[in-house]
Amino acid sequence: MSFTMPLLLRVIISSTEARRVQLPEVPESVESLITILQEKLQLQGQFSLKFEDADFGNALCNLSDISELPSGKAVLHIQWCKSSAYESSSLPSVSSLDTASLDSEESLPSTSGSVQNYLRTASEWPSPFPIPALSFDVELKLRRGNEAFEKTKIGIDVTRDMKIEILDKIVQTVFDIKAYPDNQEIESIASALVLKYPCLKEPGKGKGFEGWLISIKNKLNNYRAKLREAGCNEVIVNRKRNDDASGRRSFTLKKAKRGEVNHVPEHPCNHTDTSLEEQRVFLVEETKKARRDMAAISEKMELTFSLRRKEMVQEQPMIVEVQERWPALFFQEQICEEFFRITNKDLLGVFMAATDKYTPKLLKLYRARKGAFGHEMEELLERLDERTTEIVNHRRTAALEGLPLFLREKHTNLFKKCKETEDGTKGVSVGILYVTEEDSRAASPVIQNIAVVLEEVVVLEDIPDTSSAVAYLFGLLYALNFSYPKELRYTFDTIQNVFMELGTGCTQRVLSLKNKMLN
Repeated sequence: MSFTMPLLLRVIISSTEARRVQLPEVPESVESLITILQEKLQLQGQFSLKFEDADFGNALCNLSDISELPSGKAVLHIQWCKSSAYESSSLPSVSSLDTASLDSEESLPSTSGSVQNYLRTASEWPSPFPIPALSFDVELKLRRGNEAFEKTKIGIDVTRDMKIEILDKIVQTVFDIKAYPDNQEIESIASALVLKYPCLKEPGKGKGFEGWLISIKNKLNNYRAKLREAGCNEVIVNRKRNDDASGRRSFTLKKAKRGEVNHVPEHPCNHTDTSLEEQRVFLVEETKKARRDMAAISEKMELTFSLRRKEMVQEQPMIVEVQERWPALFFQEQICEEFFRITNKDLLGVFMAATDKYTPKLLKLYRARKGAFGHEMEELLERLDERTTEIVNHRRTAALEGLPLFLREKHTNLFKKCKETEDGTKGVSVGILYVTEEDSRAASPVIQNIAVVLEEVVVLEDIPDTSSAVAYLFGLLYALNFSYPKELRYTFDTIQNVFMELGTGCTQRVLSLKNKMLN
């Protein structure tokens, strides 16, 4: 009897994008693998593949035969051909265009197709902003305008039609990256525009693009309004509704957390709510089987991601409803996969690395000021000093358990304890539950089980250690679009901004702790 081995791939698409791909079996050839990646990742353009060869210190080698691929797991690097869209990270300036290039629209890079997919999943605002290519006649006018500007330092008169085209192309490119850019990002667009086309600089004082800045802002507002009317989810869910006329608060959708790349993405091509609901039902049935096909589950979870996010953000269902509709979301592997889909971050990898990095510094801070945090901090450090085995694991646990205390939050709001015959979930909205031996009277009772609790429901149990439990809890908060509980907002703000490096801003209290750990 023959059987096939599943294959898990980490595909490096560009310097700023990597994707996980799970295949039920190894493809028959390299060509077949390329075709599969093109379909699954919606890639356009020609490329070859390289893989990290463990026999040579993970050095890159060309993948010429499928038998060279490491079994089980592999890291692939996409090598784009020069004509492919991913290769063009910026657009050529008009001054560098010759007559031949202006005569062919094909020679002008575009922000459609796979470039849109790339920009939509980019976690950082591009610098410099890539001003898109314009129509032939506008490019020609701007080229001549640039040539004249170099001699006279006088800009051109921008006609209404020319301005409309420039703004239309810009806002479409902006929305491929981000629906709601901030003021600094919008300013970078105007700056890039006059840098590429100096003839568009405005005379007089200032930076020379203040008028363009206002026009871009207004155009973005109008463009978002049109998309909302057309039913674009990504715009609708980011709009905060006002109070209604009666003074009663309207239902307000949760905003994206800082660092979310895919808050509510559009459905895959050729799929609707109805078709994805059919896939969801198949997914539920697969999870009920005694022998689950984990590769099929991963594939369906990837496919139904947009439907799931739409439900989490717009409907904000209770945990028991999510467990019924999306049971696979509470598998350890799928928590990590979902977190990666939302943030492009490796949940366990990044969190564990950060925990190892900051544990010595946190413990040093705790010991230096343990008297200022009451007996709980002293007891936590005393228990750590009594440990004689698995020291590394116990140090990580102490660092994480002491974090709420150091941030002036209650340790027991996050970490709960109960005996095997007790119900430790009552009143717990967000927390980690330690289940201890029934008859243990020791100061440090033996922990029988570690579980994650949300809305008084155990959603994950049999977790090997506290570090993993905290990581899974944080991943679930993102997957379920949970707001951080007020009594633990500094703790989760630290995990988000310091440990996971998601977002660009944090509270002053967390910033103070971050500075202390970096000194």
